[in-house]
Amino acid sequence: MKKLRANIDRYFDKLDDRWRALPLRKQHQYTLYFFVGYLLLTIAVIGKVMYDTVESGNDMYIEHIENPVLKSKTPAKLQDSISTILKKSDL
Repeated sequence: MKKLRANIDRYFDKLDDRWRALPLRKQHQYTLYFFVGYLLLTIAVIGKVMYDTVESGNDMYIEHIENPVLKSKTPAKLQDSISTILKKSDL
């Protein structure tokens, strides 16, 4: 684990050195590009949320909950497990 952390630290140090080696104008340009990309992504997400909110039907369907055992085609025998255990222990 320590070796992995050391490798990651070295990698980030190399990236930092490469960033600092860039001219200041290039740093500003890259920062501006990343900010514009982030801004476009944020606008797209907010737009999608607004679109989904407007287009959603506000219908709520309320139905009774049905037992899936009773709905199945092969009827299963319903048993009370507590009474079965008590009957076996009486023997």
